[in-house]
Amino acid sequence: MLKKTKYHLRNMKPLDVVIIVILLLGSFIPHVVYGIQLSQVAADARIIATVKISGEEVYQVELNEDTPNEEFTLIPAEGQYNIIEVDGTRIRNKEDNSPDQLGVRRGWISNPGETAVVLPHKLIIEIRAESAEGEEIYEEDDVIIPM
Repeated sequence: MLKKTKYHLRNMKPLDVVIIVILLLGSFIPHVVYGIQLSQVAADARIIATVKISGEEVYQVELNEDTPNEEFTLIPAEGQYNIIEVDGTRIRNKEDNSPDQLGVRRGWISNPGETAVVLPHKLIIEIRAESAEGEEIYEEDDVIIPM
């Protein structure tokens, strides 16, 4: 094992190290972009949670300290269910009958830009911020995703 490692290190060229460092630093770009987005949200902004099934909005609530604790069940299709829980400043998919349980394992979400997705049920819970005037601070049209 040690012999193979020495062989690989001996065959590395200086440009290989530069490429590895650039790729490593580039992997942090999404975290930086998300941090910049969160810093642009004003303190008086309204945080809105939206629940969509098959792209159609079925529920919307403002998340703040005064939002009451609420739990409700959505039935996206026959034989499918999702129990959604709202607790003040956060929301989650508490329970569903999807095979992978990714939406349930996602847990609580509360920051603008966060989403919880249940693909088999075509359910999306997303958080966005609106200014005090009701304008969305972060619009989907502003997103630039490098390919």
